[in-house]
Amino acid sequence: MFLKENFANLTWRPWLMVLAASAALCMPLQGQDYAASNTLDVNPSVTAKVPVQKEPAQNEQASKEQAPRIEAEETAKPAHDVSAAVQEYLVGEGDLLHINVWKEPEISQSVTVRPDGNISLPLIDEFRVAGLSPREIQQLVTDKLKAVLTNPQVTVTVAEVRSKMVYVTGEVGKPGAYSVVAPMNVLQLIARAGGLTQFANRKQIYILRSSSQDNRLKFNYNEVVKGHNTDQNIILHSGDTVVVP
Repeated sequence: MFLKENFANLTWRPWLMVLAASAALCMPLQGQDYAASNTLDVNPSVTAKVPVQKEPAQNEQASKEQAPRIEAEETAKPAHDVSAAVQEYLVGEGDLLHINVWKEPEISQSVTVRPDGNISLPLIDEFRVAGLSPREIQQLVTDKLKAVLTNPQVTVTVAEVRSKMVYVTGEVGKPGAYSVVAPMNVLQLIARAGGLTQFANRKQIYILRSSSQDNRLKFNYNEVVKGHNTDQNIILHSGDTVVVP
């Protein structure tokens, strides 16, 4: 009986070992089949390419194209903006004008603007020029002469400024009246008058201005030349008088 049982065990155990080995071999194959079945079908002929961004190059090209355009616009700006800032001189009473008419010596002459602001020329009735610039007076004379002359060529210049005067008196090198063609402050007038004398009271200088409510404006020379209280160094108006005690 014992021999029969041992014989039976020996007969079926090899078959169990064969079945176990077969099962072990099938499991990896099934895993491979499952992985293969779940793998995406990728076309090997198609390769991933990163698109090249050309926007910076296009922007750079656009900026290069715009740069000459901006420079051209800046160059093409009219120059009259600068010239407009320069104010023309306006003729006043007492100014000496020289009016020249080409090939007309009888009409060409120097005239003084009268206190009423008018002047007169041969062949032309008197007319007002006070408050006008030399260029405007030139056009006015040209228009009036067209009635008696063919294509008159007129030039008007201010020979002497007498209408805009400022005065300085007291302890300066050259006291007197000075014409004002361009804006002039107190220090500039003192320098034009030869500077202060050794006896000048530098702290008590003042400006007389009839058009101001406070017609006596103080000016401390020592402070202004040191850069202090420079608002005292005002622009002078026609008719102002600087007094240096």
